[in-house]
Amino acid sequence: MMRALLLSAAALIALPVAAQDVAIVNAKLVIGDGSAPIEGGTVVVRGGKVVAAGAGVAVPAGIERVDAEGKYVTPGIVAAFSRVGLTEVDAVSGTNDRSAPRTRFSAGLDIAPALNPMGSPVAVNRASGVTRAIVAPGGSSNLFAGQGAVIDLADDMDMVTKPRALQYVAFGEDGASKAGGSRAATFLLFREQLLAARSYARNPAVLAEWGNDAMIQRADADALVRVIDGTTPLFIRVDRAVDIVNVLKLKGEFPAMKLVLVGATEGWIVAREIAAAKVPVLVSPLTDLPSSFEQLGATQSNAGRLKAAGVDVSVGVFDDDDAHKMGYATQYAGNLVGLTRVPGASGLSWDQAFASISSVPARAVGMEGSIGSLRPGRAGDVVIWDNDPLELGSRPTMVWIDGKAQSLTTRQDRLRQRYEIPQEGALPNAYDW
Repeated sequence: MMRALLLSAAALIALPVAAQDVAIVNAKLVIGDGSAPIEGGTVVVRGGKVVAAGAGVAVPAGIERVDAEGKYVTPGIVAAFSRVGLTEVDAVSGTNDRSAPRTRFSAGLDIAPALNPMGSPVAVNRASGVTRAIVAPGGSSNLFAGQGAVIDLADDMDMVTKPRALQYVAFGEDGASKAGGSRAATFLLFREQLLAARSYARNPAVLAEWGNDAMIQRADADALVRVIDGTTPLFIRVDRAVDIVNVLKLKGEFPAMKLVLVGATEGWIVAREIAAAKVPVLVSPLTDLPSSFEQLGATQSNAGRLKAAGVDVSVGVFDDDDAHKMGYATQYAGNLVGLTRVPGASGLSWDQAFASISSVPARAVGMEGSIGSLRPGRAGDVVIWDNDPLELGSRPTMVWIDGKAQSLTTRQDRLRQRYEIPQEGALPNAYDW
């Protein structure tokens, strides 16, 4: 009995799959960099990396050929902002590691050890064509939430592509509640904590001198030093137009900081200021009605107006089940294409829209050289779709991550199969491992 249990438990862990050398031919090929699809294109992946993609690409001898039959072939979707891997069941606290409201640490928190590659949301999102995700912590007891990561959604136990890839902080109403009740307190606390980290960088002994009155812990100071010097991008959740302007002014005080705005619901109102500061923005296009007083200017045209002003715009699904339904990103991007046909509205072209869920979020987190497109040298994350990927009903038929073919079967698929044909007697086993 014990031996059988051990064998069953071992089978739960997916065995590593070797990267495949594969050429996908006869494709409607989308590079993902904002260029137009290429009819009859080919992408070649060797050793887990893209080595060639385009029209007239020669297929090396001896590698596997997959005929796309004229269907769309794209880079995998890069989820611009998510909590996948941190949450299994939102309502069950034991499965939810997105926030740490009772810890004494803040900026130093690192989500990487909490990420769970076996969680069911990973497979669900992979089956929707999402191959990478930018994962941010939800919050801490202090202003700074902690350090996020870039992950892959492959069917294995090693999901962290880049740990400590970003620092996350919320301004606006959420930040005010953490800082003491007002936006003035938020900006003051932000500055004071960064100045404390700067003092620590110049003289590490200063933390001991501060004693119990230290504003930040050593781990928090180490993390914020990397924000100040631009090593770690700072993702800032901010929605109100005037808050956005004040956040941009922080660049004057800490010029090396690499800011990324998250949400920016009223960003279109100050689009010229954002463009002039060369700060990228992650938006959720369906934030089109005000849910609070800091979102009174909400509009679906936000992304299109920001793009027209010269802002680098990524599309994500935050505020809308960002752990389980990252695949909504294709629908959101498709909606922006539809907006270009609505009089008076602003949207994105098809090429811009797809880039907003692939190469643009990769660029926002400083990883455009390794993920997010089918340019040579990028990770072999490739998806074949049964139709236009930005159409609501389209689904992936094949997915590769780092050149490894992935299963598209989810827990939900297995449950459906279990109950699909009712029969008398005992139910079949829930899983056959």
